Amino acid sequence: MSRKLKIAIVDDEPDMRESISQWLVLSGFETETFASAEDALKVIGPDWPGVVVTDIRMPGMDGMAFLKRLMGLDSNLPVIMITGHGDVPMAVEAMRLGAMDFMEKPFNPDRMTQLAKKATQARRMTLDNRALRRDLSEGQQVMSKLIGASPVMERLREDILDLGQADGHVLIDGETGTGKTLVAHALHAVGPRASKKFVPVSCAAYNDEALAARLFGPIEDGLPAVEEARAGTLCLEDIEALSEGLQARLLAFISEQGAPADTRIIAISNARGEGRRAEDSLRPDLFYRLSALKITLPPLRARGEDILALFTRMTEQFSEEYGCEPPQVSAQEAAQLLQAPWPGNIRQLINVSERAVLQNRRGSGAIASLLMADGEDNQQATTTEGKPLKEYVESFERMLIDNTMRRHKGSIASVMDELCLPRRTLNEKMAKYGLQRGDYL
Repeated sequence: MSRKLKIAIVDDEPDMRESISQWLVLSGFETETFASAEDALKVIGPDWPGVVVTDIRMPGMDGMAFLKRLMGLDSNLPVIMITGHGDVPMAVEAMRLGAMDFMEKPFNPDRMTQLAKKATQARRMTLDNRALRRDLSEGQQVMSKLIGASPVMERLREDILDLGQADGHVLIDGETGTGKTLVAHALHAVGPRASKKFVPVSCAAYNDEALAARLFGPIEDGLPAVEEARAGTLCLEDIEALSEGLQARLLAFISEQGAPADTRIIAISNARGEGRRAEDSLRPDLFYRLSALKITLPPLRARGEDILALFTRMTEQFSEEYGCEPPQVSAQEAAQLLQAPWPGNIRQLINVSERAVLQNRRGSGAIASLLMADGEDNQQATTTEGKPLKEYVESFERMLIDNTMRRHKGSIASVMDELCLPRRTLNEKMAKYGLQRGDYL
């Protein structure tokens, strides 16, 4: 944690509050004083960035009741109790209830400093560990959105985990709709900068003057992007839209940072076609700085069975949103989904999934018609690779068992009954396709 921790001093006697505060400030601590426990509770919450020093005997809510309230809010909050001569047994009871330590009046200033240092160190460690767990949780949440078990997706997740820990700038490219912005978020979320800011800027959304102000300032409200993202991640989408002048300023900013960079840059290229690639649009010295590390996202058509897994997940989500049953996919429709070239990639699949749910709610329509409505015809709706029939059949079979297990929440008997399969056959097929009953319970 970069912020300085506070010491809350709670005592109904003004002279005592001030003397403790003055000594701790002189010792290098930041303090905040409160005349009552009730006032302190208006400010102190579960992740309060500091520790508490409180008297035991106070009018209204006394120190013991205050301690119980604090432990209920955050059991790891360090609390130091101030006691009179006859309150030592009470202070010992307070430590049993969760207080960190106690001091007797008149307190020894050196002991006060020693306890304050010990308490703030413990609090910093607690808050840092909580922040780390949150960062890991957020990283896992982002990574969980990268659905798919195909080899290219397994490799992509490994690359994200590897490059997320690195310091170098990253260039992400790939066809439109493949999820480049999501991957940029994932790179930030799994790395050491996760607790810092992720600042996205679309270079194609501004004219040159407005983009210069957004990136480097001056701006009327807030900070320019390079300052806002300081120590975090600056994500530049449509990087090829940068003018020559802004490319020079960005290169200067990168050079000034040195190595390792204080602010990491993730550049996203949406350029397509000969002469419009990032390397053709950017000056070479900037391109090589930004592409020190590179990730190219796979097109949807190269992801095999992931297409059916994504379609199933999305139709389930849209069905819940629209309050209806998801469409049941036939073997022929599964083959059509697998064979479609998907020029719009995941973005197109999301659109097709939503329309499939809507037309299923009306009780009419076929998935093939939705693919053709996106500009496909039967001649186009085949991949250039081509696949043997056996692969299409296995993909459909896996999807069918997966969907049925999900619908019946892992009830083997119900799945056997619906699919008319003996238990041994079902077990063999689940083992073949890597499906485990525990994942559906």
